[in-house]
Amino acid sequence: MSILQLPAYTVLKVDTTEHDYHVTAEPVQSNRSCPHCKSANTVGFGRREQLVKDLPIHGKRVGIYVDTKRFQCRDCSRTFFETLPDVDERRAMTTRLLNWIGQQSLKRTFTGIAEEVGITEGTVRLIFKDFVSSLEKTVRFETPKWMGIDEIHLIKPRCVITNIENNTVVDMLVNRNKDTVAKYLTRMAHHDKVQFVAMDMWAPYRDAVTAVMPQAKIVIDKFHVIKMANEAMEQARKGIRADLDLKQKRGLMHDRFVLLKRQRDLTDKEAFNLDGWTKNYPVLGEAYRLKEAFYSVYEASTSRADALERYGSWSKSVPPEIRPHFADLIRAFTNWQPWILNYFDHKVTNAYTESLNSLIRVMDRMGRGYSFEALRAKILFTEGAHKHKLSRPKFERMRVAEPAYGVPDDAMGCELPVMMRREFARPMKSIDQHEPPGPPKNYGADISTLVRLIEAGEL
Repeated sequence: MSILQLPAYTVLKVDTTEHDYHVTAEPVQSNRSCPHCKSANTVGFGRREQLVKDLPIHGKRVGIYVDTKRFQCRDCSRTFFETLPDVDERRAMTTRLLNWIGQQSLKRTFTGIAEEVGITEGTVRLIFKDFVSSLEKTVRFETPKWMGIDEIHLIKPRCVITNIENNTVVDMLVNRNKDTVAKYLTRMAHHDKVQFVAMDMWAPYRDAVTAVMPQAKIVIDKFHVIKMANEAMEQARKGIRADLDLKQKRGLMHDRFVLLKRQRDLTDKEAFNLDGWTKNYPVLGEAYRLKEAFYSVYEASTSRADALERYGSWSKSVPPEIRPHFADLIRAFTNWQPWILNYFDHKVTNAYTESLNSLIRVMDRMGRGYSFEALRAKILFTEGAHKHKLSRPKFERMRVAEPAYGVPDDAMGCELPVMMRREFARPMKSIDQHEPPGPPKNYGADISTLVRLIEAGEL
């Protein structure tokens, strides 16, 4: 069997060096038709040696040397080189190598691929760009009914679109501007079917969704709200440091996680440490109480009205000396109140956001020097990371034959009327005769699968 395993070529000679295979080959059939006018009336007009890169073999780079024929068309007088089979029209490499580079570029560094194949890193980048463009045209993710809009930091803030119900990433946008988000939502297929959108308190997200998908109910993610209670606790902790000596400052720094921890989750030792800090520094004690009380607004409320009433009571209980620490939280709740309260009607939340951000931060560290486009492609198009669901066929009601009119045709020695014979001649649709299932639905890149692939070193 030929070393190339390319049936369209005959191998004439193979030269081997320490790192490379140099294969001389010729096409089995020569294409003499003119690509300009399609005429077959052509004549030979010289030749040239063409070097074509191919897949590595036995860890060595492969170059195929083809003596390519040149022809002249007698009808249009134009000259052309014969088209080489299994070779990309734009690049001097086989189509199988081109596809392999595209797939490998989602898992490996461009430099590593370039060294293995024997091309420049810039060529790998261009192939990667074309490969991703083709994926963009062919890979279609289902529009989520429960959509998440959040932000991640890759060089600068970016917008990430998620499917909350399926815990998947649907897309990542180059920035988080209103125009960018609005244009993306406008292009999204069936965006009018989106029911809920969970987001943080970023006005461009809200305005884009309101403009493009007015039917969607906006829900402010509860984790972004209650996080502000922890941030207020941190401000109170930092506010008392000026009155502490060096030893006390170090102790307070060590115990800062105790102040952020929920009271119900404290160990006996942590509860003892907390009691010491709150008794010696009443500001810390009051801030901790308010933090825990704000959590109860979400945990104890049974309705939208109940939540609003509990929040009102909580806000009134904030002492003037503590209020500056909680000013951001109070201001945010006031400005975003309708959308924050929507949570108590529809418990929609981006609960997976932290795992998503952790995933992307790890990928960012792994791919220093990668562009945003490269990291986005790795997340969205890595093979094996997509979550699919097979479409079930539509339920069909079983058809039952209608009862005969009169008596059977053999009962009285006569036949049924012609119209009745036609009626009974119609084939019944069996209960088992379903339409074949549709193509599987693709919900996007599964976050937990991406994490597993990274931990296994496969991404």
